[in-house]
Amino acid sequence: MMECLYLTPKTMALVECYQLMEGLANLRPNLVQALLESCASVKVKRLFLYMASKAGHKWLSHVALDQVDLGKGDRSITPDGVFIKEFHISVPEELASL
Repeated sequence: MMECLYLTPKTMALVECYQLMEGLANLRPNLVQALLESCASVKVKRLFLYMASKAGHKWLSHVALDQVDLGKGDRSITPDGVFIKEFHISVPEELASL
């Protein structure tokens, strides 16, 4: 999933990534924690957490977000996107309205 998010929006569509994320209801929180902490891409981490939150995954409540470095400042995936305040990221309206 993180590799797919790394390829967005140039190679992979964000909506397609979100559809994949919706199916990840049974991830192990400790593994997600380790992967997020070792991931070097702020874009990937913010998109992953935004999509997991949007999908309503229960395992997300067991991930210690304060231990994940989400960088500083705002990020824009697409110009003129919808700003998601919680994750300081702008995403396409098509994704935000799902």
